[in-house]
Amino acid sequence: MIRCRDGQLYTGITTDVTRRFAEHTAGKGSKFLRGKAPLELAFQQLAGSHSDALKAELVVKRMSKANKEEFIASGRFLSAEARSFSVVNTSLI
Repeated sequence: MIRCRDGQLYTGITTDVTRRFAEHTAGKGSKFLRGKAPLELAFQQLAGSHSDALKAELVVKRMSKANKEEFIASGRFLSAEARSFSVVNTSLI
C-alpha cells in the first residue's frame, strides 16, 4: 500500500516493489497516484502466487480506510489458508 500526501491509500500488486514504487514516484503507472507526491510505502507483503496476490489485494481494497490504517499500524499480515484470506496477528507467531 502506498500513502499519498493527502493520506489516501493506494493498493496494488507487483513482482518488483522497488521498481513499481519508483515508477509511481516518477508519475508513471497508476493515474490515481499522479500529482499526489510525496508518496510513502506504507505496507508490503510477499504473496505465494499471482492468484494469491490478487485475492489479498481484493481483501485490502474491501477494507474501510480506518481498517486499512489499523491494519498497517498493527504489524499484521494477510494469510492465505483454505483459499480465503484473513488478517493474522504476527505477534502470535
